[in-house]
Amino acid sequence: MELTKDHIYKTSIKNSLKIDLHSTFICAGFPSPAEDHLDVSLDLNEYLVKHPSSTFYVYVKGNSMIDSGISDGDLMIIDRSLDPVSGNVVIAVIDGEFTVKRIQKKNNQIFLLPDNKHYSPICISDNMDFQIWGVVTHTIHHF
Repeated sequence: MELTKDHIYKTSIKNSLKIDLHSTFICAGFPSPAEDHLDVSLDLNEYLVKHPSSTFYVYVKGNSMIDSGISDGDLMIIDRSLDPVSGNVVIAVIDGEFTVKRIQKKNNQIFLLPDNKHYSPICISDNMDFQIWGVVTHTIHHF
């Protein structure tokens, strides 16, 4: 993933980002009768951003995570205040290059796993300049 600081966007919660929210669920199976009224508003900042001062937005470039539903052009929301645990999707920096992968810690070893069978896992070694930049908390998918 080619990524520079020019492609990382800081979150801003100065303004509310409220949208109307229907009080009913939309069925993904059999259709249900529609209701024509709105009950509440949803502030996307409150819903998606738990730690505003440490939250950033980054666009995805590439397809190494497509089996996780993360596709080229999607917008990831990254929280830098979270401690990564095995299984988290993270933004990592390896030798100065950013990448998005699933982290796995096993037997004191760290692996970065793609979610696409056409890519190989990355085993982090002591001679690599490596850090976890942040944990991906949400992805906004484009259709």
